[in-house]
Amino acid sequence: MNKKITLNPKATLLQPGKGSTYLVLGDLYTFLAVGEDTGGAYALYEMVMQPQSITPPHSHDQADESHYILEGEVEYQYDEQTTVATQGTYLHFPKGLRHSFKNIGSKPAKVLTIATPSGPEQFFAEVGRLVNPEQERNENPPPSPGDIEKAIEIASTKYGIKFSLS
Repeated sequence: MNKKITLNPKATLLQPGKGSTYLVLGDLYTFLAVGEDTGGAYALYEMVMQPQSITPPHSHDQADESHYILEGEVEYQYDEQTTVATQGTYLHFPKGLRHSFKNIGSKPAKVLTIATPSGPEQFFAEVGRLVNPEQERNENPPPSPGDIEKAIEIASTKYGIKFSLS
């Protein structure tokens, strides 16, 4: 596991490429700050979504979620709206708001995500596989139906995430 450098009790420095990265249903999630680092206040992670990767409609009752698009084109659906977000776009989804998103571009999309309070990062660590991102640069195969089913069960039973798949 990559170590963070604590500058003092209030500051942390994480050098590029040093966060823990998980392969989760075909996408990469690199943790920059987790609840353990922030006293549970928030988690910060970068998602690298493969082209056409989708997170189906869902809501969470335990955390707010904010996205900042670093690269790519991601289509979001929320509040009966559809928005195409590109580099520099910021979106916020409060607890209970149903939303979904899909990388509609032909290249991977990078999204910086903050969850408040922390907790959602634990879901990604549980359903994902710890990887070396340098070795995972190639397009990853799509997840199997069994992988998706397992992730949905864990999300709903342990992390308060409700999927709307109909």
